[in-house]
Amino acid sequence: VEAKTIPGVYELLSGKVSVKQVRDVEIEDLLRRELVKIETAEVARMIRGKRVLVTGAGGSIGSEICRQVAQHGAAELILLGHGENSIFQITRELRNTQYAIRNIHPVIADIRDLPRLKTIFDSCHPHIVFHAAAHKHVPLMEYNVEEAVSNNVLGTQYLIKVAEDTGVKGFVLISTDKAVNPTSIMGATKRVAELLVQAAAARNGRVFVAVRFGNVLGSRGSVVQIFREQIARGGPVTVTHPDMRRYFMTIPEAVQLVLQAAAIGQGGEIFVLDMGDPVPILQLAHDLIKLSGLEVGRDIDIEYIGARPGEKLFEELFADGEEYHRTHHEKIFVCRNSAGTGEGDTQYATRNTQYVSRFTFHVDALIAAAERGELAEVRRLLQVIVPEYQPLPLIRTGGASLHLMCTSA
Repeated sequence: VEAKTIPGVYELLSGKVSVKQVRDVEIEDLLRRELVKIETAEVARMIRGKRVLVTGAGGSIGSEICRQVAQHGAAELILLGHGENSIFQITRELRNTQYAIRNIHPVIADIRDLPRLKTIFDSCHPHIVFHAAAHKHVPLMEYNVEEAVSNNVLGTQYLIKVAEDTGVKGFVLISTDKAVNPTSIMGATKRVAELLVQAAAARNGRVFVAVRFGNVLGSRGSVVQIFREQIARGGPVTVTHPDMRRYFMTIPEAVQLVLQAAAIGQGGEIFVLDMGDPVPILQLAHDLIKLSGLEVGRDIDIEYIGARPGEKLFEELFADGEEYHRTHHEKIFVCRNSAGTGEGDTQYATRNTQYVSRFTFHVDALIAAAERGELAEVRRLLQVIVPEYQPLPLIRTGGASLHLMCTSA
């Protein structure tokens, strides 16, 4: 029997809604809080008539950025992504809807290809860049360290360079709560990306900012997607640890924050959404099983499988030493300094020639070490750049990293 959701009793009695308005269970039903709504007037003023480029445009967050940017009246939209199928799908969707935007340019490219990026930016001249392209899966990046550094650090570095060289006024990095006191390669590389953006903002005086948020309900590879697949198979639903907790938000909420950050940013800030209290993953599993019309223990079992490589039991939104406060939007925090670079206040440090020289040197050395496959040196340099990075023990296969074994017939 399928479970459905109907309007509240008071809404039915008042006659505002009908009992016929029965709907399927939605992702938002799992949040246990009200959806965050952000004023759109500022966003519309920023977007309207502008050329906007989105990296990772075919992904869960990137594609929603494209939808909302189109709704706010951008003049042109450049959809940049590495996967042709996902770019094809979002391009087709945007062209088949009633959005005001008509100039949509699908671009297949890798953000680590600097000459290609230069050609794209010289041709399109975007006013605003939303950088959503990244490797995001924590356990997977523990076994693919070189790729995490290459994509999340080198790709961001290249993108910032061409954005600066071509006069881009606004640059928004999509970051993560896993960049706070990171224990994973993914989190540490995203923290380096944040520092690159802050350094660029101090250097160029433009609106280069980062947006930090938690897990996104319904995104590709998210825990909800995994739980749904497991429930459909009849279980068990696998939970890593009974005490595991995460901050959650919906895809539209995340993108509203991204757009709002671009609208209110002055340069160098890290914006964070007030996502309420962290949700226990075990509770999420119980809720999803119940909302599917099933019962834990009778229809679906829950099985504990242990924390995966790089995972913390709980995430944080701000690092030690970060000063933060609410903006005029009550659900958005902003932090302007980040103690974690080993140099104190980032806003001061990024203006200090000596610090900038050391930071640049260490980032270049990190990228070079990753290209050579020197994983121990990569971890050491990550801890130099991000002193709060404390890697968790990793069970390795046959040595330094995951070894891909090929056999020939």
